[in-house]
Amino acid sequence: MNASVTYDDIASAAERIAGAAHRTPVATSRLLDAACGNRMFLKCENLQRVGAFKFRGAYNAVSRLSAEQRAAGVITHSSGNHAQALALVCQILGVHATIVMPQDAPPQKLAATRDYGAEVVIYDPQVATREAISHELAEQHGYVLVPPYDHPHIIAGQGTAAKELIEDAGELDYLFVPCGGGGLLSGCAVAAKYLSPGCKVIGVEPAAGDDATRSFKTGVLCTVHNPDTIADGARTPYLGQVTFPLVQQYVDDMMTVSDDDLIRAMHFIWTRLKLVVEPTGVLGLAAVFNHRHPVEGKRVGVILSGGNADVVKAGEWFRKVEG
Repeated sequence: MNASVTYDDIASAAERIAGAAHRTPVATSRLLDAACGNRMFLKCENLQRVGAFKFRGAYNAVSRLSAEQRAAGVITHSSGNHAQALALVCQILGVHATIVMPQDAPPQKLAATRDYGAEVVIYDPQVATREAISHELAEQHGYVLVPPYDHPHIIAGQGTAAKELIEDAGELDYLFVPCGGGGLLSGCAVAAKYLSPGCKVIGVEPAAGDDATRSFKTGVLCTVHNPDTIADGARTPYLGQVTFPLVQQYVDDMMTVSDDDLIRAMHFIWTRLKLVVEPTGVLGLAAVFNHRHPVEGKRVGVILSGGNADVVKAGEWFRKVEG
């Protein structure tokens, strides 16, 4: 398998997921444009199946497995959104799924993963690594490992989000994309550079989990251990062997935003645009909304990567903004 990803791979993934994944809407708002000082186009992956972009890559990857591989079952590790996505895809395609999840995973993500029929293995992130557990179980039982981000089929599937956004919104000056392990970012960057060559692609991480930003700036793969951030989907320890080179090749810049930036962006989009987006999902929007990157007067695309928010915690966070 070729470890790199091209636009042709993304176009192929788009054909494969058509009819299974939603073609999510692109939201616009004059109020948001005024707050940000530009023209904003929001790709609403919070409205994707399982409430996150992850369904795209999971379906593209699992649907390409051979009959023998499907019979063996699949395994992955995830804090939540990839877990749910893989569980639902496997339910649809009749494949047994085992998901390794941290004990502090958001309860609603854990419950949803089980509801989709997956077998969940809980671990303590303070004493074990999810990758090691997944590889051990895969060897023991013969499962096929479908990683959350570092796989060409996963990356190509995620890139279809930017493909659709640019097809629907037209060419962009900037595209802001959340970054955890870099699957969404690298796939979207490949698509954006093909469809809108002048578009600058900016990856956005939480400040506490800035491994990809440091890796991008130094050219050396950096790591972070279990960062303390409300953006639970971006607590990934490092970019992958496939995603890091793609980020280096196709992404124009990396940056971070604070948890307070995330809360302000969430509060605005929930209360004014009526869109429920989780903290990780607003990473890209937070960079623009809080004016952390100069894009005034530009056509700006943002991937809202997911909407599986803990509403109780969100209420607590919003009281800080409203208080």
